[in-house]
Amino acid sequence: MLRIVRSECRKQAWSRRTLLEAAGAGLFGLTLPKLFAAQSQAADSVPPIKMHTPRAKSVIFLCLFGGPSQLETFDLKPNAPEKIRGPFKPTACKTPGLLISEELSRLAAISDKFCVIRSMTHSYNDHSTAGHYIQTGHPWHIPIGGGFNATPRDWPSIGSVVEYIRQRGGIDAREGLPAYVVTPNFLGCLEEYSTQLIRPGEYAGWLGRGYDPLTTQISKRDKKDNPYFRDCTDEELNYQIQGLKLPAELTLERLDKRRTLLAQFDDQVKAKAQTRSIEALDKLSQRAWSLATSPATRQALDIRSEPAELRDKYGRNLFGQSVLLARRLVEAGVKYVTVHYDAVDGYSWDSHVHSNDVKKFLLPSLDKALSSLITDLDERGLLDETLVVCLGEMGRTPSANATWGRGHWSTLFPAVVAGGGIRGGIVYGGSDKDAAYPIDYPVKPEDLAATIYHALGIDHQLQVPDATGRPVYVVDGGRPVMELFG
Repeated sequence: MLRIVRSECRKQAWSRRTLLEAAGAGLFGLTLPKLFAAQSQAADSVPPIKMHTPRAKSVIFLCLFGGPSQLETFDLKPNAPEKIRGPFKPTACKTPGLLISEELSRLAAISDKFCVIRSMTHSYNDHSTAGHYIQTGHPWHIPIGGGFNATPRDWPSIGSVVEYIRQRGGIDAREGLPAYVVTPNFLGCLEEYSTQLIRPGEYAGWLGRGYDPLTTQISKRDKKDNPYFRDCTDEELNYQIQGLKLPAELTLERLDKRRTLLAQFDDQVKAKAQTRSIEALDKLSQRAWSLATSPATRQALDIRSEPAELRDKYGRNLFGQSVLLARRLVEAGVKYVTVHYDAVDGYSWDSHVHSNDVKKFLLPSLDKALSSLITDLDERGLLDETLVVCLGEMGRTPSANATWGRGHWSTLFPAVVAGGGIRGGIVYGGSDKDAAYPIDYPVKPEDLAATIYHALGIDHQLQVPDATGRPVYVVDGGRPVMELFG
């Protein structure tokens, strides 16, 4: 663990150029433009947030980015034409009316502990746009094809709203831990393009960077490597906090000097301009440092302290171990954890070309991780107080090519929900004969967001100030799906 030691350095007056150069060096790569971009509302300017009795203390949100096929997972159509029904057969499960893939046998065996929503739907047939929608409950302000990266104008994620409420005393959280964590990487981290993508949806957007998630970081071996479904060594599973990983040449002594440098820089800048931006900068830098050096954070991220047998059950791949890490985080006191199963160089749920990876890697890794999570939470007495949500940002086309590759299809896709008062062993909503459109009880992303907020005791009609200070609803037009709860 990093340790901050006392410095005997003498303060001195610096020139403006020296101050800017010092800021450019940054603390753990945090540069001056990023620091000044941080915006947060003063805590005493917002009235206390009223909460109702929560059904869940925390949420684990599993994002299967790329879009799993409904026809290969939780909405099989064995009587559909051959070009539609898919290569897999349904398997016996404990839920009446649920046709679940034979490749998800572990989940089938515990289907009485979760609900499948078969009628998720929206009209944004694009990864970035849909990824923003599914994590925020709001359509993205950028039209399809108009961009791929997060912007400061994005809507805040559900997790960021939770962090916002926590910082205003509406939600209790353990000291030294954030309310919101994203793992194992930010969405887009492992994709290989001319420039790295930073997909929208998981950030605080206009709410202010002070409510961004604490994000872990795991590297991959090379361009074609997919650690999400291959076995990983313990050395690879060394979860670091994004932006706080020390370069090999940076010693603790030099790190302490950087901290001293930053403290002096702060003093000099504050003397020159006392503005809200600088005050926000001070709060953000203190919070980042506090979380980085917190024993609670470091302990929660130590996946190697889990029993080997349990780690095997989750799967030794990056997704399985990250799902186990999510359980550790909520057990430690984190309120909202997002686990991304990211797209990697085409070897992902975005299976346009073939279903080989779906059968060999993706479905087995999902089956092990999700079934182990639900069982593990249940055995620890945590399932009733932890809402588990698992879905992609879209589904796949009903018609497939000769090797069962499928295109984007956002008008119908499934979601698995469990715990937090959710009724197990039921199916909500229905689809047509080709798994193309919902035929009853459609659920849009804003409905899902309202349901998550309701489970956490947050009024889905809560208003928060946008970037201009104008009050806006955290959910606009959605409603909690109360039929899911017992």
